[in-house]
Amino acid sequence: MPAELQAIVEKVKTCAARGRPLRIRGGGTKDFYGQTLHGELLDVRPLAGVVSYEPSELVVTVRGGTRLRELEELLAESNQHLPFEPPRYGAGSTIGGVVASGLSGPARASVGALRDYVLGVQIVNGRGEVLTYGGQVMKNVAGYDVSRLMAGSMGTLGVIAEVSLKVLPFAPAECTLMFELSETSARQQLNRWGGQPLPLHASCWADGQLAVRLRGANAAIASARKIMGGQALEGERAARQWQALRDQSLPFFRLSQGEALWRASVPDTATPLNLGPTLIEWHGAQRWLRLPPHAAAHVREACARVGGHATLVRGGDGRVPVFTPLAGPMARIQAELKRAFDPAGIFGQGRMSLDF
Repeated sequence: MPAELQAIVEKVKTCAARGRPLRIRGGGTKDFYGQTLHGELLDVRPLAGVVSYEPSELVVTVRGGTRLRELEELLAESNQHLPFEPPRYGAGSTIGGVVASGLSGPARASVGALRDYVLGVQIVNGRGEVLTYGGQVMKNVAGYDVSRLMAGSMGTLGVIAEVSLKVLPFAPAECTLMFELSETSARQQLNRWGGQPLPLHASCWADGQLAVRLRGANAAIASARKIMGGQALEGERAARQWQALRDQSLPFFRLSQGEALWRASVPDTATPLNLGPTLIEWHGAQRWLRLPPHAAAHVREACARVGGHATLVRGGDGRVPVFTPLAGPMARIQAELKRAFDPAGIFGQGRMSLDF
């Protein structure tokens, strides 16, 4: 066992014995997300480094404290990447935090969520036990679901010491097309395009402008451009725009006094929510809203009416629950998982994320 992992195990055991809460932290780039932070700091950054990477196998295994930027640079050397485009939010973002937050970027609607690429994990549970689930292949039945359970666990079940992720090659070609459309027209157009064999990869609508990113073979991109029309956005400028969307550095995400950032997860066919300033991703399935935190009941009711849920991402004051509370069997399952992985409750009582 690496010395860095042993140190984490000992600290967890000590805190469990004394009933002392721990606050798991990597780069701290997502400290704004989730319930109120508390507990003794457990810094996982020393537990870093690539365990194994074989480009031909499309799998990489890294320790939880490894910086996301370093991993992406390594993958890029072999023309590969993390297809789900995890938000960075800063240079210090770590893989453990990426998996624990469960957040996926603009390509989520086309390539799948972060949890779909988690093949295996090694964690330190609330007893200080080092547990391994899954492996390095897609068809793995041993601990298959537990591996993916860590995606969005928000550090409530244990420390992510190591994770194996599926990676993919970059597409041969890419193009971004711009359209002037209303929210309703943009949603309807995306649904029509979604029923055709087009290489749709990501989309974003805000302030009457719809951006659609295409990725695939050169011939597929050329054919799609003829069918879809629109105005092409130049390569470097387009790349900056998508990166700003991925990391929420677009002007839309700059909150004014009294505003909070809400994420509405709804069916992509849902009609406009008409709640306030809106930015739409994932071909209509993810909608960002700027509203006061005290509008929680109104926002969650509107999302529930169309079969979705809402999350308070930024701007909360601790009095409004961040995640939509679970009910019925799901709430009981969550409580049972918490007791099984963290019986002493040292990893906090925050809810796991539904935002996949």
